[in-house]
Amino acid sequence: MPDPEPVSPFDLQLDLGASDSLRWRHYRGRDVIPLWVADMDFRSPPCVVDALAARVAHGVFGYASAHAELREAITAYLARAYGWKIDPEWLVFLPGVVSGLHAAVRGLTEPGQPVLMPRPVYHHLRLAAEQAPRPFAELPMVLDGGRWILPWDELDRHVLPGTRLLMLANPHNPGGTVFRRAELQQLADFCCRHDLLLCSDEIHAGLVLETGLRHIPVASLGREIGRRTVTLMSLSKTFNFAGCSLAWAVAEDAGLRRALARDLHATIPEPSLFGAVATLAALRDGEPWRQELLAYLRANRDHLLARLSALPGIRCDGLEATYLAWLDCTALGLDDPAAHFLAHGVALSPGRQFGQAGFARLNFGVRRALLDQALDRIAAAVTQLGP
Repeated sequence: MPDPEPVSPFDLQLDLGASDSLRWRHYRGRDVIPLWVADMDFRSPPCVVDALAARVAHGVFGYASAHAELREAITAYLARAYGWKIDPEWLVFLPGVVSGLHAAVRGLTEPGQPVLMPRPVYHHLRLAAEQAPRPFAELPMVLDGGRWILPWDELDRHVLPGTRLLMLANPHNPGGTVFRRAELQQLADFCCRHDLLLCSDEIHAGLVLETGLRHIPVASLGREIGRRTVTLMSLSKTFNFAGCSLAWAVAEDAGLRRALARDLHATIPEPSLFGAVATLAALRDGEPWRQELLAYLRANRDHLLARLSALPGIRCDGLEATYLAWLDCTALGLDDPAAHFLAHGVALSPGRQFGQAGFARLNFGVRRALLDQALDRIAAAVTQLGP
């Protein structure tokens, strides 16, 4: 049965199986709905598509570097969106936030210095420590009032001797938490008290779904925490151009900038020329489209939560931000719930990837008709388990 007539550009059924989408190509030829990798099924905004088309029409794609115009545009964007005033010279350009996570661990710590991070958390925070390699400790997140938060009263006891760096996902991935100002201030005070540097992954900053909440960059809280923080940001998640990404780090302290950039030219390529074009277009003209996207994702979230509430054994909390739902499937009694759902035709990200067995992460950045098809399969998978 075909999808209903689209009522929104986000409802368009695109031929993603024939694209270069990693999420779709991985299961090509199988009857699997892929809701795992964190990109969306939607076309990027027209302003981005038009800017890329114009740049392609130019026909010359030589070596390029992020230019002053982009620095100024990012600086203005941070002031406008978050009231965060930075100097353009504080910016270090990267091909992606993942590169920044790995560069931060290697550049800001010495061998043997432990790294601290939440659990669960986006797996590249942990991989950055493991592959450096650096020892690491974890802050187990707890559920409080329907929000995944850090164990605020127990932060100190998780610090290993010699710990140098705290890594954070803000907003939280996979829990979807938008940290409040008071919470971030408590975290900033904790870093200052233990003389910790902070690397904050804020790639989902533009995807706050809960009305009345605002993203707050940790480094914007004040000069003391600002000078010990590297903030990693990109518009590639929000405007869905991860395949031609550009990211940036904000580092107020010149020493941190030097440490972060120390090996970039040798080991990490310059950001994509097309990433710079897409980023500049999104900064200039993408806000109306972003608001439409947020409305659609908010409705998807609410629809998802309503349907999950009718399924025994699955609980979903948080979801204040991102298009990623963190599903607590522990009541199903499955060692690997993602494997069970895959056997029923839905690919989710396994909870172990984020450090939490018994959970799974679901990407709802898809058209609603496809989300419903996936939820039908998840419901059948739960029913098959019996009472």
